[in-house]
Amino acid sequence: MDYTALQNTQGSAPEPETSADQREAPRYTSLIRAAKLVSSQGEFVCVIRDVSRLGIGLRMFHEIPVGEEAALELGNGKVFELKRVRAKGREGSFTFLDPIAVDQLIREDWDYPKRQLRLNIAMPLTVTAITGRVEAITDNLSQQGCRLDCDAAFAIDQNLRIAGEHFPEIRAKVRWRKAASYGLVFENTFMLQDFARLAATLQCPQLLDE
Repeated sequence: MDYTALQNTQGSAPEPETSADQREAPRYTSLIRAAKLVSSQGEFVCVIRDVSRLGIGLRMFHEIPVGEEAALELGNGKVFELKRVRAKGREGSFTFLDPIAVDQLIREDWDYPKRQLRLNIAMPLTVTAITGRVEAITDNLSQQGCRLDCDAAFAIDQNLRIAGEHFPEIRAKVRWRKAASYGLVFENTFMLQDFARLAATLQCPQLLDE
């Protein structure tokens, strides 16, 4: 499931606001794009549903994290500071602390190379190789891979298995290494919903309470 693509951007037009709160800016709809919501409870996957220069609507795969202040990070590394206006279930509305250029967010000007959404979640993992098992730590996780810090020596393209508490066993391959750090790519990638709920499980499992 790929939410990184924008649907109907070429033909979409701003819709005038007529809701009771009388929002001042036109709001663009037809946005379905994955992003990262950073709050005091951790980093969580969300989907952008609509946006104006003053605010944004988000949908999550679990309850909205608590706290008024948050930040939205796009896949290209751009960060926008937010203040929560309302939250109901998995839907939330936020205002930008500073008005934004909507066109830049919609078309997502890439100042950095495009990459998968990454979460900075530190957790211990057990790595299994043909030489045995070793302990490692990851602090960077995406749908397709992770970065490991480990004292053991692994070769480029070496096949490994990684697992941890609340983290399913996954087959992975070493793509790069630098000193004691390794970049792994997963054999089977996470669906966005599974990735989002895994992030909540690892950081704030109460958000998953139905």
